[in-house]
This record gives sequence, C-alpha cells and structure tokens, in this order.
Amino acid sequence: MEICSGEHRHWPFFESLPKDQGGIGRHKCAGCAYEKGYELGFIREEELSMNLDDLPDCQASVVRHKSPHAAFALGYNDGVHASCNQEG
Repeated sequence: MEICSGEHRHWPFFESLPKDQGGIGRHKCAGCAYEKGYELGFIREEELSMNLDDLPDCQASVVRHKSPHAAFALGYNDGVHASCNQEG
C-alpha cells in the first residue's frame, strides 16, 4: 500500500477534524482526502465521489487517525469558498 509523504500531513488545522479509527477510512490520509475535496470544490463539481481505496495510507503527524470523510468535506467547502472569492 502506498504511504503518503505530502507536506499536508503537518498542517495544524487538521487537528480539529474528528478521529476515525474504524471502517474503510482507517489509516487513510486525511490530507489527501482534503486536497481531493478542495479540487472538486474549486471547480464546483456537483456530483461528489471519493474512493477511499484511491487514497494512500498515512499514520504521520497531525492527520493520524483523522477522518478522511470529514477532511474531504472540509476541502470541498474550502475549495468552493476559494472559487467564489476568486471571482471577487
């Protein structure tokens, strides 16, 4: 299984995400989930899908045991906000 080495593993705002140590999301990188959600939010994708099997594992730093579902949702929200702010 691929292991994430992205810098997002250390972003402090992930500390606010809920813990998730059960189910298929266990050990998946919340940082990668956030970035996927952000990308989709920025283009305002209307049909959302996140395949947890496509995310690398990660047990490092701030994203350890954090919910990839919550991270994806937060990323989507942040992406939509960034897209709207860009239009100014």
